[in-house]
Amino acid sequence: MPLMDLPLDELRSYRPEREEPEDFDAFWSATLAEARHDRPAAFIPYDACLTEVDVYDVRFPGFAGDPVAGWLLVPASARAPLPCVVGYLGYGGGRGFPYEWLTWPAAGYAHLLMDTRGQGGSLQPGATGDPHGSAGSSSPGMVTRGIEDPADYYYRRVFTDAVRAVDAARAHPSVDPDRIVVSGGSQGGGIALAAAALAGDVTAALVNQPSLTHYRRALDVVEGNAYREIWTYLRTHRESAEQVFRTLSYFDGVNFAARATAPALFAVALMDDICPPSTVFAAYNHWSGPKDITVWPWNRHEGGGHFQDVEQLRFLRDLLA
Repeated sequence: MPLMDLPLDELRSYRPEREEPEDFDAFWSATLAEARHDRPAAFIPYDACLTEVDVYDVRFPGFAGDPVAGWLLVPASARAPLPCVVGYLGYGGGRGFPYEWLTWPAAGYAHLLMDTRGQGGSLQPGATGDPHGSAGSSSPGMVTRGIEDPADYYYRRVFTDAVRAVDAARAHPSVDPDRIVVSGGSQGGGIALAAAALAGDVTAALVNQPSLTHYRRALDVVEGNAYREIWTYLRTHRESAEQVFRTLSYFDGVNFAARATAPALFAVALMDDICPPSTVFAAYNHWSGPKDITVWPWNRHEGGGHFQDVEQLRFLRDLLA
């Protein structure tokens, strides 16, 4: 796969105008106010056959109070509340099994991994349904469900769940509520962008090859994965394009990045044909807080893989020292 986007020097200065509805902040303020209520998260001890990590099967109330699953992993040796990395998953993935998520507790952090509602059927298995239908039609997958109405759109529910996952982590006695990190790649990176802006006073954000950002550009450049579902929908709903893009403007990672102030470490792969580099740099260059980005010139959507894990571990070690 040759380089398929702008040259790196242009990417570093690529800062497109944002498409942002006038009621963006009011929309999200009302959405979160409706979702936040007194019902607590449940943390049920889980026998994962891991002697050095305490594991909890998590259920917390997300959008509309719907139960959202997750795992909380805490180093068994912890004697004081720990920083917590709240993780979000790539498209199609579910929470899987606890032993898949040992990096952060091995490094001395608590780790709350959020299941993604309605997913978990194509990568790791999931445990969270999405009981809400959408009034209109959709193409196969999740990305176009309710796409002609922001109030009905699938990612309104997911991004609300993401904020409630941060709320749940902050409520656990093993977690220091003032040291919360949001993290994810691909879809999970797009969710982390939203959570960093909406959850309030997070300590850091780790964002790898985020999707769900700078949609118009993405649809101009690539046809893969989630973006394919959108252009498939537009191909059959020719009259709906502007309403679709208006809906997406409420969920665009570029608009969340402009509101996020925590220190952030991004990653981008210059041969990525699923989340094109220009869309990643659009969010990165609009990020309002301290930031750095790791560039992987020869990689596709896998990005830095475990090499990026090392970058993230060093970033948090230095930040939280």
